[in-house]
Amino acid sequence: MINVIDNQYFHLQNNKISYLFYVMPNQQLGHLYYGQPLGDLSNKDLEYLARKVNKSAGTVKFSADTGQFTLADRGQEYPVYGSSDFKAGALEITEGTTPLYTDFRYKSYRITKGKPRRLHQPTTFGDDGETLSIQLTDEEHQLALTLNYTIFNDHSVIVRNQSITNLGTVPRTVQKMMSGVLELATDDYEFLHLSGAWLKERHITRHALAQGTVSISSLKGASGHQHNPFVALQEKNGTIDHGQVYGAQLIYSGNFIGQAEVDEWSHTRVLMGIHPDYFTWEIGEGESFETPEILLAYSAQGLNGFAQETASFIEKHIIDPQWQNKPRPIVFNNWEATYFDFDHQKLIELAKSGKELGMECFVVDDGWFGKRDDDRSSLGDWTVDERKFPKGIKVFAQEIHQLGLQLGIWFEPEMVSPDSQFYRAHPEWVVRHPFSRISIGRGQYVLDFANPQVVDAIYEQMKKIIQETELDYIKWDMNRNITEAYSAYLNEVGIDQTEFFHRYILGVYRLYEKILTDFPTILIEGCAGGGGRYDLGILFYSPQIWPSDDSDAIERLAIQTGTLLAYPLSTFSNHVSASPNHQVWRQTSLKIRQDVAMFGPLGYELDLNQLTETEKTAIQERIAFYQENRQLLTFGRFYQLATGTDNEVAWAVYDETEQKAIVGFYRILSKPNSAADEFLPLSFLSADQTYQVNDEILSGKILRQIGIRKPYQFNGANPDQAQVQGDFQSYIYQIALAD
Repeated sequence: MINVIDNQYFHLQNNKISYLFYVMPNQQLGHLYYGQPLGDLSNKDLEYLARKVNKSAGTVKFSADTGQFTLADRGQEYPVYGSSDFKAGALEITEGTTPLYTDFRYKSYRITKGKPRRLHQPTTFGDDGETLSIQLTDEEHQLALTLNYTIFNDHSVIVRNQSITNLGTVPRTVQKMMSGVLELATDDYEFLHLSGAWLKERHITRHALAQGTVSISSLKGASGHQHNPFVALQEKNGTIDHGQVYGAQLIYSGNFIGQAEVDEWSHTRVLMGIHPDYFTWEIGEGESFETPEILLAYSAQGLNGFAQETASFIEKHIIDPQWQNKPRPIVFNNWEATYFDFDHQKLIELAKSGKELGMECFVVDDGWFGKRDDDRSSLGDWTVDERKFPKGIKVFAQEIHQLGLQLGIWFEPEMVSPDSQFYRAHPEWVVRHPFSRISIGRGQYVLDFANPQVVDAIYEQMKKIIQETELDYIKWDMNRNITEAYSAYLNEVGIDQTEFFHRYILGVYRLYEKILTDFPTILIEGCAGGGGRYDLGILFYSPQIWPSDDSDAIERLAIQTGTLLAYPLSTFSNHVSASPNHQVWRQTSLKIRQDVAMFGPLGYELDLNQLTETEKTAIQERIAFYQENRQLLTFGRFYQLATGTDNEVAWAVYDETEQKAIVGFYRILSKPNSAADEFLPLSFLSADQTYQVNDEILSGKILRQIGIRKPYQFNGANPDQAQVQGDFQSYIYQIALAD
């Protein structure tokens, strides 16, 4: 997969992609190509691609002894601002206050096979990977830079990261160090990203590229609700199924930036990595700094091809292997059923009701610990509230397990309440600056996870609960972003406060590592006020994430459509909740709520005691259907068929081996005088097969070229034939090979 030609050209390739770069005349690394596979290349091919005899007008020559050579108009593998290149660079490093305009020149390379999975930090892994490590040095500044590239079999993804080492005796400070750079020869793309806010996360947003910079970022201490550490460049006029798409996705959960800059020659440079604002990292003699990994992904089959490629890669090379294709439990979460008003017996009765309906895991959400009767107390005191559990949490857990249910418990380990014993014992363990005014959100503070002692103290409390309950599932929440970022611990040990944000997220990863080292089979569902930390760093430890605190089925259509552009269906946790919905007060039918929630890991979160017998029967039937089709609905190949234009969303999941599919069609708002006949083509089906679509037998040729007929919609003229009527309607198709 990795070919090195004449110690000058480096070609990473498999049957899906080629990634090609070379040693430029100034001995730095230049980018040549990333895209569809090129196969074996001759020396003449390589020389042709690398040849550049002309210099763009208005540029500065790199040095007096490199002729017409300039970096201004060259694609580069790891560019640095200011040495004839004036676009944003990937690396900035200083000695004291003096910027070092580094000149990293090629020295050597090595190739290693396989990547082990290690819990201390989220990275890709896999036995079928090959990693090319390029060693570069700046002799004058006594710095070494290693660029790592990993390619895996059968995936159109290149994984990149870097490390820098101080070879001198004087400390240096890393001011900026990006994880990934992607150079493209044109600006003929739209910039796609996932934007939003609490309750409306990860909606697809588009910007046309033009000369200048488009940028997304987070400075919240988490990847955030507003932007996601993912960007895609879709070829203009591309569609769901056609056209080139390039993507960049960071394996990181803290502050980040992603941007695309177009220069005066319409060249596009994409950068992504740790946000350089409020970030530095000092490297003393012999010390190094390493960036998080990034995925650079490519597809020539439009957004569906791109999403399917990255989803497959994430499931195989980022998520813990034990969860690959493993059925996820159907959970019942007590939150919207009881909020804080519950006790042992009330929960047991709910659990029994859930079990009768077919649910498999009972999750005790917020309110089980300390004196937690509202969301303004007790965080940090992870001991059971004896008022609510007079028999103790162990007895409660035993009763849940005796019902044949798994048990889950909610934690918010990164937070602390001012009234807690934990806070009173260690007020210095809170993130806050030493001045008089300090922000407070949700009546709670953030704990200083840059301090290893804090992580250890929280884990010891969690460990006791996990052991006592023989816990199956953790819902890990994080409801408050970081303000006045300052660590008393870093001040005490003499580390600059601008290292705090990165050290904080490394502390979060350390707590995950401690839990999963001692309890490797426990299922952790990530959550951060809903979808405030939905990223590959969390997915490395948590195979699924609560995508939003908004469980409204209609809003979830937009959230899931955006999220599944960048993340696998198996990671998207769904709950069927009450109507009217508790977040937006929208009234929807139980049918559409279940029809939306069944795509991905399924759960329920509503007061079962308020259900009618008809509703209970509908839930039992849907759970039985879901259990029968769980593998397809969780791990099937996902297709977007319609993405919200014209008030319609349509999804499909497909099992290529069994040639079995389920399609969900969703009408958001009704419209007057809709067409009598409309179709959804299913291009993934085989033209040579015959399929049963619900009660009809149809040829694959018809389904591929014309499609399934959309449900007849009430249009004022067809009340007897209408299959969907009014707003917020859904229809499910089951497709299988005909007997």
